[in-house]
Order: sequence, then C-alpha cells, then structure tokens
Amino acid sequence: MPPNQPAGQDLNLPLEQLACAADLCHQPWIHAARLLSADAGECTVRLEARNSAGERQPHHDLELEIYRSGADLNLMLSQVADEQAPLLWHGGHAVWLCSDSGEPCPAPPAGAPLEALGRRVRALLAGG
Repeated sequence: MPPNQPAGQDLNLPLEQLACAADLCHQPWIHAARLLSADAGECTVRLEARNSAGERQPHHDLELEIYRSGADLNLMLSQVADEQAPLLWHGGHAVWLCSDSGEPCPAPPAGAPLEALGRRVRALLAGG
C-alpha cells in the first residue's frame, strides 16, 4: 500500500480519489476525505465540503462508512448535519433507509447525486 494512504488496511482506501468522486457527484462543493476510523475491513471517512472560495461548509459534509460482509463490499452514506435525513446503503444496489428505524424508505428529492457517489465509490474500491 502506498505510504500516503495509511487507511482501510484490506480496503486499500484511496482518500484523494474518494474526495474527487465526491467533487463530481456532490456539486458544487469541493471535498477533502479525512479518515475517522479504520479497522480490519471497515473504515469511516468524512467527506468535508468547501465552497469554491475554500470556505468550510460543514452542513454539507458527508460521512461514508465502508465495510465488507463476507466477500461483498458495502457502504453507508449519511449527511452529517442532518441526523433525520435518510441514509443510503449501497451493496449490490442502493437502498434508502430511515435514519431512526433503519426501515427502507423512498429516496429523498436530492438523492440521485448521493446514489451516483455510492456507485462511484463502490466501483473505485472494487477496481482498486
């Protein structure tokens, strides 16, 4: 594993590429990916948002949990500033979940960009 990627152990987590994927899908924000935790096969990354002037926009931050279940790669994407917002689980396909009950729910109106981010992250990690 390259020395500038000290994360995710067997996930071989490319933080810079995760930030770039967030830039593409979660516009107009510019992102930095910061590792919050890593343990064998699991990690949590904060995708920190900034505006085009470089000012932090913490109310647009995303939290990305990446984990394996058997041989399958799964992720959970949530909006840090809104604990009531639905969560996106992405395994073989995307499923929106109520944050309080964990039950499936309809996609939120602005859910398409987050689903695109989930697909990009899974493709990035599966191909790396």
